[in-house]
Amino acid sequence: MNTCPLFGICGGCKYDFTSSDYRANKLAELKDLPITGGAVWIDAGTRRRADFAFADGLFGFYQHRSKNIVAVRQCPLCCAAINNVLPAVANLPWNGAGAVLITACDNGIDVAVSSAVPYFSSEFKNAAEKLDVLRITWNGRTVMQRAVPVVSFGQYSVDYIPNAFLQPTVVGADILRNMVIDAVNGAQHVADLFCGLGNFTFATGADGFDVVGIGVKRDLFKNPVTVGMLNGYDCVIMDPPRAGAMEQCKNLAKSGVGRIIYVSCNPITWRRDCAILTRGGYELKSLIPVDQFTGSAHWELFSIFER
Repeated sequence: MNTCPLFGICGGCKYDFTSSDYRANKLAELKDLPITGGAVWIDAGTRRRADFAFADGLFGFYQHRSKNIVAVRQCPLCCAAINNVLPAVANLPWNGAGAVLITACDNGIDVAVSSAVPYFSSEFKNAAEKLDVLRITWNGRTVMQRAVPVVSFGQYSVDYIPNAFLQPTVVGADILRNMVIDAVNGAQHVADLFCGLGNFTFATGADGFDVVGIGVKRDLFKNPVTVGMLNGYDCVIMDPPRAGAMEQCKNLAKSGVGRIIYVSCNPITWRRDCAILTRGGYELKSLIPVDQFTGSAHWELFSIFER
């Protein structure tokens, strides 16, 4: 018996993560990839961020292949901090429709609302101010704030920007960061592309490039790091969104960078980018899957390319 009464109704999970054949079924998603190491498995109940939806006063997850919303007040994938506040967030007076990203930061909960409705009502604001959370924003505008949310990457702490990218679990972020540190070993000049808030940047002493990174504010989809700039580095780390890094990989393939550490959350775009890099003379040295998205069909891929 699975432990989630919403499995098969809510669209959040493709696989029952409590079943005896969960790992075999999920690994089958990667059957055509040249995996070099055993998969890393992340326990349920550790997700520190989750995307919910609201419409017509309903709050929860979308039903599978539908825009119907399934009411959710507890999710066994989420950490206790999110589940503790979830009923109160769900009971806010929601108007219009949109998405709600709930993030468990080091010092409390952040709630970021994205909606086509540009405003929030006074009723919503009054109710929000009673919630035991650090901050609530609506389309980037602050509804209420008790303190600035903070997240840590190892020994480094940074302010959390609403809707900023984070690995979905702390343990997964730590595992990936340690893998990157080991892979960077020996490199003299490191660039961290799509660096986010700095999960890899601080620990590797890298130069960070991203739209909202800790280093150069640069949209790498529209304006990838040039071949000339890349030639100043002997190692590049990349952790792009699901769209991958096609244009950046084209420049890397023309560069003199000796080692690329590519962390991907989308096997489809990873395959495409891998083909670009291998045509450019890189050889895949390592590919390890990490089950960051427990229950879903999605994988995180840790890979190393060298030439």
